[in-house]
Amino acid sequence: MKKILMFYLSDCPHCHGAMRYEEELRAENPAYQALQIERIEESDNPETAEKYDYYYVPTYYADGVKIHEGRNSKAEIRKVFDAALK
Repeated sequence: MKKILMFYLSDCPHCHGAMRYEEELRAENPAYQALQIERIEESDNPETAEKYDYYYVPTYYADGVKIHEGRNSKAEIRKVFDAALK
């Protein structure tokens, strides 16, 4: 199982949507419940955010590999979770 890293902004509606999809997916699939997501609020941690190559939030990495960036859907968040399970 790979570590998931998520960059977000607290006032971003797409970030809130992504987190809602995460909850829905965890409720639907027990395998997703074991996934751990480290969340980094970009404006609170600019020095960490600068080390990564992305422009939009939310952005997800699995073991350091960017899986998704920006506007999302439930299917996109599922892809992140599936990549982390491999």
